Amino acid sequence: MKGRIMMGALALAFAPAVFGATPQPWVASWGAAQQTPEPGNVLPQADMQDATLRQVVRLSVGGSRLRVRFSNAFGTQPLVIDAAHVARSADKATPRIVPGTDRTLTFDGRSAISIPPGADYLSDSVALDAPSLSSLAISFHLPQAPAGQTGHPGSRATSYYVHGDHSADPDLPGAGKVDHWYQLTGVEVAASTGAATIVAFGDSITDGHGATTNGDDRWPDILAARLQASSATRKLAVVNVGIGGNHLLTDGLGPNALARLDRDVFARPGAKVLLVLEAINDLGKLSREEMRTPQQHAQLVADLIGAYRQMIVRARGQGLKVIGCTVTPYTGSDYYHPDAASEADRVALNHWIRTSGAFDAVVDFDAVVRDPAYPARLLPAYDSGDHLHPSAAGYKAMANAIPLGLLR
Repeated sequence: MKGRIMMGALALAFAPAVFGATPQPWVASWGAAQQTPEPGNVLPQADMQDATLRQVVRLSVGGSRLRVRFSNAFGTQPLVIDAAHVARSADKATPRIVPGTDRTLTFDGRSAISIPPGADYLSDSVALDAPSLSSLAISFHLPQAPAGQTGHPGSRATSYYVHGDHSADPDLPGAGKVDHWYQLTGVEVAASTGAATIVAFGDSITDGHGATTNGDDRWPDILAARLQASSATRKLAVVNVGIGGNHLLTDGLGPNALARLDRDVFARPGAKVLLVLEAINDLGKLSREEMRTPQQHAQLVADLIGAYRQMIVRARGQGLKVIGCTVTPYTGSDYYHPDAASEADRVALNHWIRTSGAFDAVVDFDAVVRDPAYPARLLPAYDSGDHLHPSAAGYKAMANAIPLGLLR
């Protein structure tokens, strides 16, 4: 009995040290939504076998300590990474790193990790001076090609791959190039008081189709730069979880919006604001291949509103402020060739976004990029040329139209 009392006393004595310590707060500073890459965006298995991948990402908020989140979300077998490094990128358009900045990443103190199918895995934190808006080169070696690739095709950034373990090399001469990200979903930085993350959730217009490769000129990129330019908003990070071809109601390219909220939004540390720009693909898909009845059009709008309400209630349950963004014009698009009924659906949905009061705030992207003379179309100066996606100038106008006070 005395021994049991002594053990109990020891357990209580050690409890404050184990359970009472304040955990290090973190915020997501960069991120990308994950999906199974479609066939045209898969890296050939031979190129992933015994391969080093070096992928360049741009932080929003900087810090002196960071950790990297790897993903096997769509893998069918464990993913083994047996070496991983992070460094400052010397040039976003090359695999070179800044000398003296290379850091070895570990996982629970080990250099290798096996990530179960369907899971993400955080590295241990590492000390690295990474200023806001700086670019990181994240390198890791795969001894075996993934069984089921997990990635983000719309990187708008160049990645590099070579055979063998070259994860610590200062350059990768002769490396293959591909404008996609693989098995990489986030970078988190040690947070200061008041830091938070804004999550930009959407489809290809958030993902940045039509933006400049390695140019960091998607609307979430420009928003991040605006936030860093003001001392009042410098602690706010921006994570872009747009997926090209994404839908609210059905799986398109990547899981539907409701299916990916937990992984792409709620799992991001520090997430406090959710910007939602979705539904253009749902609207266009309905009558892309055949005429639909007025009842089917009305049902689609009702279903989209229901999906928005689901996103709002779930996000508020996680403590997030939810900002709705109106759907931009797409009349003239050769992909969806919308008719008057499709445009009426968009107008009705935007009216609900603007006037329902369901969101905590609204950003009227439609009003920003539409042609005043032809409101169903993009302004020519803001049109990438396909009459569906804004140009780099259009994305800049969208980012500049967001009142920063809504995000604080």
